[in-house]
Amino acid sequence: MFRGVDFYNVDELLSDEDRLVRQSVREFLEKEVVPLVADAWHEEKPLNFHELGKKFGELGMLGTFLPEEYGCPGMTYTTFGVVCQEVERVDSALRSFVAVTSGLVMYPIWRYGSEEQKGEYLPKLARGEIIGAFGLTEPNHGSDPGSMEATARRDGDEWVLNGTKTWISEADVADIAVVWARDVEDGKIKGFIVERGTKGFQQTAITKKASMRAGSVGELGLVNCRVPEENRLPEARGLGAPLSCLNQARFGISWGAIGAAMDCYETALNYTKERKQFGAPLASYQLVQEKLVNMLIEITKGQLLAWRLAKLMDEGKATTEQISMAKKNNVRVARYCARTARELLGANGISLDYSPIRHMANIESVYTYEGTDDIHTLILGRAITGYQAFRRELR
Repeated sequence: MFRGVDFYNVDELLSDEDRLVRQSVREFLEKEVVPLVADAWHEEKPLNFHELGKKFGELGMLGTFLPEEYGCPGMTYTTFGVVCQEVERVDSALRSFVAVTSGLVMYPIWRYGSEEQKGEYLPKLARGEIIGAFGLTEPNHGSDPGSMEATARRDGDEWVLNGTKTWISEADVADIAVVWARDVEDGKIKGFIVERGTKGFQQTAITKKASMRAGSVGELGLVNCRVPEENRLPEARGLGAPLSCLNQARFGISWGAIGAAMDCYETALNYTKERKQFGAPLASYQLVQEKLVNMLIEITKGQLLAWRLAKLMDEGKATTEQISMAKKNNVRVARYCARTARELLGANGISLDYSPIRHMANIESVYTYEGTDDIHTLILGRAITGYQAFRRELR
């Protein structure tokens, strides 16, 4: 059983409820999910999120920070962060499912939806009875959602949606999708809940991936797809709505990435203490100790950054820039730890019998999605200089 990495006694900053949830999630993952990940990684037997989702729901892992009045756990962002850390310690695809469900599907319905929509969908999502997807990224527009090409046209009591969304987590297995499209009349970006089986709504999987292989990723196609007005998110007006959802998911990543880093560190530490070369354990050599120490330092800094961000989120004070800093830093930490752990394991580092190479591949996706590392740099750069550097006029 994983004991945790906690050099600065960060556990003392967590509540009893946080620690209890973490222990329950950890025991469940170790017993029922860890044995499944290796097969899922080969894309021969993908993780069944319809089954896992229900178990996640029983443990309060979905929509953790959303209120009980809508059938959600009603806990804190800190507890949500702890959950994300535990699941990504096992595999990034698990954290992606939890964070997408909570921050990209449940959050926009709660924040921008009608009371009818909240009552209809949030309890089912929280229990894991249905799976959701978030349709924002397009083939020609990833980092620049403001240039969205998907359109929505009002036709009486319905909306006609056209466009393609790609690299969408759980796209092919989702029961509903929160899809964003530009209103052809007023040019505003609006959100719609599109249900599986809707005429003109196509859901396909992207396979043969070199990353996030244990999870489901795919495309959403909208071809004259008719959605009733009652499925439009009434309070979502403009690009700010989907961007606010990304903040929720980025927060989950800031905790989850440290979970992956912790697993890589523990794997490397245990391996170097047991593996002997030149008559002594690898861990007894100075070069090896330097790498382990650097991993531990970066993890510890990332833990404190994530914890402080959670408190700001709980108080409603966190800014987009603070969230970007945590996402950017902690994914870099995970990337560094995965690469260093793989190195310390030598030839065994490329074996799927050990987790670092899997984390190493997964983190490449995490480094890119929910805002690339460069985009978060520009968000922070704008905050500290007052100048935006996202666009340049070509002469």
